[in-house]
Formats: sequence, structure tokens, C-alpha cells
Amino acid sequence: MPSASPPRAKRAASASRHTARKSASGQRARHRLLTRAAIETLFGRLAALDPEPRTELIHASDFQLLVAVVLSAQATDVGVNKVTRVLFARAPTPAAVLALGESELARIIGSLGLFRTKARNVIALCRLLLERHDGAVPNTRAALEALPGVGRKTANVVLNVAFGAPTIAVDTHIFRVANRTGLAPGKDVKVVEAGLLARVPAAYRQHAHHWLILHGRYVCKARKPDCAHCVLRDLCLWPDKSPGENP
Repeated sequence: MPSASPPRAKRAASASRHTARKSASGQRARHRLLTRAAIETLFGRLAALDPEPRTELIHASDFQLLVAVVLSAQATDVGVNKVTRVLFARAPTPAAVLALGESELARIIGSLGLFRTKARNVIALCRLLLERHDGAVPNTRAALEALPGVGRKTANVVLNVAFGAPTIAVDTHIFRVANRTGLAPGKDVKVVEAGLLARVPAAYRQHAHHWLILHGRYVCKARKPDCAHCVLRDLCLWPDKSPGENP
């Protein structure tokens, strides 16, 4: 069999070296951790920028928060807010949502992904809230996760926002920030969550979820991270930062 032509062989060798470098840098990033001092500095800077961060999901009650978080799976907060403005104006309570019925609820939230499944879960969730909790949102993880459509991440958000628990719900933004920076690297959300709970200083744990999610949403973006304007640039251990000076 004839050997590859010189140009093709050079391209293949170059691609192989690039892949090896990328793999090596990825391995280094996964195994490097921010120091305790760097973590204190990181959260100190985020806190200085936004001392009291808040969820961007619009809600006027714990129940509305719960429904909004359930609807936010595979959807943006902007998209969820568009449908909940209509939904909560018509049905602000579990009983009122039940009165709408599944088909009407599905119609209202139809712009969201998985809207039929979400409508079914929200109707069942409302029924259980009325049957088991007198219409109130429970304040324990076990009770929350027993509700249809509520997993660990949703429960963490509700516990943190509604009840002030120092939980950290790891979504795609937080997962990315934790891995890129070296704050709490891990291959899955459970590992990252455990790492964050172990490494985030107690003084910052209450708001850590929102600081990290907002940073990931607006600065440390998946495709085009704004490293040039990132207040954490000099602390971040990610080897592939975009060009730019420290802010």
C-alpha cells in the first residue's frame, strides 16, 4: 500500500500533535485545583460585584418558584418567564393550576421543550401538594424529590431560594465554571456538587449557586467565554482562555 503523500503526512502529524496537546491540557485542567486562598479571593470578587444575587426566574411565591424551576429543565429562564407570566396571572396556586387542567396548561407552556411531559408533571405535583402538604411547598429534600418532575437539582434550587438552605444546584453553567476554573472539577454533577460543598467557604455558600450560575451564563459562556472581561481571569486554571488582558 503506498505511503501518504508528504503534505498529507505533515497534516496528519500536526493534527496528532494538536490532539495530544489538547488532551494533555485537558488532563492538567481536570487535575488542578484552586488553592483555598484563591477560592476565598474568587468568591470575594463575585460578592463585591453582586452582594445579593437572585434567581432570574420570576415568581411571587414558593409554589410559583417550584413550578418555574420544574419548567426550566432544558429551557432558558427567559423562555420560562414568558410562559409563567401568563400562567401565574391565571393560576397562581396549586388549586388554580389543577382547575386549568392538563390540556390547557400544556397549551400555555407550549413554547417550552418537553411541554407535554412538564404539563403532566405539574398537574400531578399540584395534586400531591394539596393532598399531602395542604398546598404548601415542603421544605425537606425527601418531600420535594417525591413530587413529580422534581429531581435533586430542582430540590436544591427550591431549598436554597425559598428556604435559605446553603445548597448548590449544579446545572450546565455551574458544571462548566467549576471545571474550567479548577474550583471543583469533576466528570459528573454529583462529583462537582460534592466538591463545591466541600470547597466553597461557609461564608459564601448561601449565594454560591447564583454567583456561579450567573458567571457561567454571562461571562464564562460555553462557546465564546468573555475571558478578557472576567474578574476571575488571573485565578482561573483553564488553559484555553480567550485572549485579553486581566480586567
